[in-house]
Amino acid sequence: MPTNPESACKGPCPRPPEVGISPLAALRPDTTALAWAFAAVLVLVCGALPAHAWGGKTSLVRKYRPSQEVVYQTSIQTHVTVQSNPESLKALLPPLPTELKTRQQNTVTIRAVQADGSAEVENRFDLFEVQSNFDDVLPEEMKGSAQSAQEEFSKRVSGQSLTARYDRQGKLLGFEGDDPLLEELDAPLRQMAREILRMFLEQMGGRAFYPDHQVKRGEEWKVKLNAAPTDDYPYALEGESTFRFVGKTRYQGVKAAIIDFRFSNLLRPTPESLRQAGPTAMLEAQGMALDIHIEGQGQGRALVALDDGRILQNHTTLQQALKARLEGASGLRLPVSGPLTLDVHSETRLEVDATEEHRR
Repeated sequence: MPTNPESACKGPCPRPPEVGISPLAALRPDTTALAWAFAAVLVLVCGALPAHAWGGKTSLVRKYRPSQEVVYQTSIQTHVTVQSNPESLKALLPPLPTELKTRQQNTVTIRAVQADGSAEVENRFDLFEVQSNFDDVLPEEMKGSAQSAQEEFSKRVSGQSLTARYDRQGKLLGFEGDDPLLEELDAPLRQMAREILRMFLEQMGGRAFYPDHQVKRGEEWKVKLNAAPTDDYPYALEGESTFRFVGKTRYQGVKAAIIDFRFSNLLRPTPESLRQAGPTAMLEAQGMALDIHIEGQGQGRALVALDDGRILQNHTTLQQALKARLEGASGLRLPVSGPLTLDVHSETRLEVDATEEHRR
C-alpha cells in the first residue's frame, strides 16, 4: 500500500570509502540501512476477495468506535537477487539473505475518541517471528551469533505496543512507545527505523482508502506520493497511486468495499547528501559520476469495512530495486566495458487478515 505524501520511506546512502579505496568499493551500500529500506517496503499493506455489484454510490469513511479491538495476522515473503557488472562487484556486499519470511500478530485497540473525531489507537505486537536463509550465506563462525541476534530481536518486539493518534480521516498525527523497540540501534538507523514505523502506522490508519466524495463502481481516484528532502533525510520521493472501487462483498459477515490499487515510486538521495557522505566528491574528482536510487512498483487489493472504514483484509505483490551506476567521463577507462552497476532487487508477497474483532 502506498504511503501518504507527508511521509516517505528513506533509502540508503553509499558508505563513505576509506582512503585509498578503489572506485569499485565506493559502490558498496550500507546493507544495514538497505535492510531497513526493504523493511519499509514490506509494510505496504493490501487485499483480495470476489466482488458483487450492489449498485449506487458508496461512502468510504473512517469512524472510530471506543474500545473496539481488531486482531490482524500478517505474513510476508521476500526474495532478493543481486546483479552486478562486473560479477565480482557482488563480493563487496556483506552476506545478504535472499529469502526472508516474517509472521506477526497485532492487536489494534481504540483507546479513546475525541470530540473532533480523532482517536488514540494502541497497536500491540502479540507475536513477531522471522525466518531467513542467513545460515546459507554466512561463514560458519558467524551463524550462531546471527541466529541469536534474530531470535533476540523477535523476543524484543513481541509484547511491545505503540500508541498512535489519527484524525477523523485516518491521517496519522503522531505516535509514541517506539523507544523500547529502537533503543539498541545506532542513531542514524534508529531514526530510519522510526520513519518505517511511522509508515506502518500510516497504513493502518488507511487514509489513502477514503476519498473525499462518494464513489461508484469502477470509479478511480489518485494519490500523489511526492515528498521533498529534509535536513534529517535528504531523499526525494516521486510517485503516484491509483485506487479503483471494484464493488462490495462480505468478509466474515461484514459488508466491505473492494478496492484495487497500483502504484509506482522513485526514491533518490540529493547530490549534496552524496557529496557529504564522501564517495561522490571523490569519484567526481577522478572524472566519474555515481547515480543511486530506489525504484518501486506494485499492485494489490484491499477490503475496507463499510460501517466504519477499518481495514479487513489486504494482499499485495510488489517489486523494489536499489540501483547504483558508476560511469566514467569521456576518455576515462573503467575496469569493465560499459558502466559499473550494482542492482539489488526484491520481490515481496504480503498478506494481512483481520481475524478477530471485539467490542468491550
